[in-house]
Amino acid sequence: MGMFSWTERSPAVLQGGGVIGPDERLPWPQTGLMGVQHVIAMFGSTVLAPILMGFDPNLAVLMSGTGTLIFFLITGGKVPSYLGSSFAFIGVVNVATGYVASQGANANIGLALGGIIACGLVYTLVGVLVHLIGTGWIERLMPPVVTGAVVAVIGLNLASIPIRNMAASNFDAWMQAVTFLSVALVAVFTRGMVQRLLILIGLVIASLIYAALTNGLGLGKPVDVSAIVAAPWFGLPSLHAPVFEGRAIMLIVPVVIILVAENLGHIKAVTAMTGRNLDRYMGRAFIGDGVATMVSGAAGGTGVTTYAENIGVMAATRIYSTAVFVCAAVIAVLLGFSPKFGALIQAIPLPVMGGVSIVVFGLIAIAGARIWVDNRVDFSDTKNLIVAAITLILGTGEFTLKFGEFALGGIGTATFGAILLHALLSRARKS
Repeated sequence: MGMFSWTERSPAVLQGGGVIGPDERLPWPQTGLMGVQHVIAMFGSTVLAPILMGFDPNLAVLMSGTGTLIFFLITGGKVPSYLGSSFAFIGVVNVATGYVASQGANANIGLALGGIIACGLVYTLVGVLVHLIGTGWIERLMPPVVTGAVVAVIGLNLASIPIRNMAASNFDAWMQAVTFLSVALVAVFTRGMVQRLLILIGLVIASLIYAALTNGLGLGKPVDVSAIVAAPWFGLPSLHAPVFEGRAIMLIVPVVIILVAENLGHIKAVTAMTGRNLDRYMGRAFIGDGVATMVSGAAGGTGVTTYAENIGVMAATRIYSTAVFVCAAVIAVLLGFSPKFGALIQAIPLPVMGGVSIVVFGLIAIAGARIWVDNRVDFSDTKNLIVAAITLILGTGEFTLKFGEFALGGIGTATFGAILLHALLSRARKS
């Protein structure tokens, strides 16, 4: 196999229970269609995260495509992965910038971007270290009981956003319920492609119901499509310059621990599914993700991470070809240059976004619990029980510690708390 060439395989391989490996591909038309599916899979979350931080969702989609291409190049096309907006940044970015979720553009976006770039730099350095000495030290520092708790906390810490900030009236709260029910029904009662697009299809169904009740029956704030009509098909997204400020950087950099945990877990998942050991590319994967995060932050985009949604699509289709992700990345870049597409995203009613957020944040929390289950974490061991218990409440309750002017809140205290507690209790056990 050349640097970026793939062995073409027939779709019949899949019918026989086989897989399409990272260095293989289906014929180009099917590979392109799979790329579209991966764009749709990452789409809901990659668009939702910037909206919750006051970033430009169009730019986030553009940078997700750009970041995926950077990741592909740095990993030599060996690791199948899509890089989308990371939810791990939402809590700390909103604290650092004083932004209230879904209140339009973030006036202090520069502070967030400086922190995101610093986080990407630290992540890149971790990647260089892993490339040189392997992943053993990370796995000792962050065993499954710690990573599971930290991932769960990301979802739980965000729980109040849709419930407090995205339902201004009783009608809006009912619409959130309609939305998460729509997503749940699609998830459970459909099959194939429709089931994999559960967030997108649930969102479309709920938006149509919302429009019928508001524009049709006058029950709530009507959907305004004038901005979609007025927006041009092609144009540049709005770029922003970073501002480097100590407090914001100290708040945002700890997210690197979560990004490392996610990427590590994803590569282990893909290794298990393909039967091909990708551990030797772990350092390069971290560097790719770190560089992509710095590039995104420098343009005004969100921090990026490898996406579980796309790993879910690979698991369902058994197609792990990295060619699919090149197609997906190119499509995302093209979408990023369409203001009409951006206006369409902005027109989604807030309560519908709130209902979708409830599902997405819940799925993140459960992903943490799944790490415990998959790794058979033993909760009859008091050490594991205490580490997980304290971490969950620190993060969910937004436990904050102040060091002079600097405050470490919620996700930060939970993340560092989990690592330090585990290290302390493990040492106490041995002595």
